[in-house]
Amino acid sequence: MPPPDTPSPAVSQLVAQRIEALYGQPLAELEALADANPETTLLAALTSAHSDLALAERNIAFQLQRLRELTAPDREIGRFAAGHILDCARRIAESVATRDAYAKSTSAVLGGLRRVSAPDTHPPAAPLPAPPTATTSRTR
Repeated sequence: MPPPDTPSPAVSQLVAQRIEALYGQPLAELEALADANPETTLLAALTSAHSDLALAERNIAFQLQRLRELTAPDREIGRFAAGHILDCARRIAESVATRDAYAKSTSAVLGGLRRVSAPDTHPPAAPLPAPPTATTSRTR
């Protein structure tokens, strides 16, 4: 019997970590910020892509569980079960393709971005005024 699959971190978790590292905040806060501020289009695009990626992963897990139920050793496979098995396999293939496409494009965008340091909160000091020049008075 083959060893059970060891779960590896989901791609969506890795993408979430990269987004959090880039913006320096937890993903939940970033999603709220993206929803509240439509002008932050890159952040909104990244959080949306992450959500779609996570949805694809959840669908893969669900369909895989359903496929395991349908192909359990104690189940008889008839005409209707065969159709359900085929449908689960097709849905898994579509979700894997979706997950991979989102992972590839989101990773490419994240790979091109770098976190910049926060701008200096202290304004530069105003230049000191020049010392007054000594004036000599002229008398007549």
